[in-house]
Amino acid sequence: MSTSVTASDRDLRRLADIVSEDRPDLVAGEGLPPSLLADLMDQIRCDVISFEGFDSKRRETWLFQSIPGRGDAVIEDLEPAHWEHYWDCQPCSYPDRSGDLVSIVKIADFYSARQWHSVGTYSDIYRPQGLEHDLMLTLPPPPGLVAGPGRTIRLFFFRGPGPDFSDRDRAVLTLLRPHLHQAYLDAERRRHPVPRLTSRQTDLLRLVAAGHTNTQIARRLGISEATVRTHLENIYSRLQVSSRTAAVTRAFQDLTAS
Repeated sequence: MSTSVTASDRDLRRLADIVSEDRPDLVAGEGLPPSLLADLMDQIRCDVISFEGFDSKRRETWLFQSIPGRGDAVIEDLEPAHWEHYWDCQPCSYPDRSGDLVSIVKIADFYSARQWHSVGTYSDIYRPQGLEHDLMLTLPPPPGLVAGPGRTIRLFFFRGPGPDFSDRDRAVLTLLRPHLHQAYLDAERRRHPVPRLTSRQTDLLRLVAAGHTNTQIARRLGISEATVRTHLENIYSRLQVSSRTAAVTRAFQDLTAS
């Protein structure tokens, strides 16, 4: 999927305001600040906006946030139908099938209106909610324990009957995508700050990140291999991880900032 990205100077100024604003309304669990979602609804007119985490391998939705809120009961009722039709619904499964996590897609990229109305996802999920169109942005999950095959984050803009999303809407969302990804990662870091490591632990983990073995690390730091192992065990405990790779991933932001 590809699109020609164009936006007016006014669009660009508004986008700059959206992505640069400091937002204190961070939700406790997962997701984006509600004020950011509200501002996005102002930029791309829609009836509902939702931020969702999919695990297509396990057939579960591990993150759900929407404006206006649709209620846990509604989501639980729709969840079985969503996964029943997921792979047969071309826009739903497009990121998994294609590996394309960059393109902004909408239903009309895959179906005519008549075709869409015969798809199970429309019959069982969209039509009962009065929804007709959507525009979807896909992001990878944050690094760490939640990452894995089939895990993605989706930002959906939904509309009822009437005009579909325009090329301008797609262009604006394309421009916003990297900034929204950063906004989500920033929110995750604020919710789950990395425990601070000692300077010795940081030095050791830098060597781990560079691919050095325990023997090489011991030689570099002038300590025994047993001491290296002890340091690693303490790092794993402090970061709540169980491997070298996970420790580097978990502590990455501190290592690059220090």
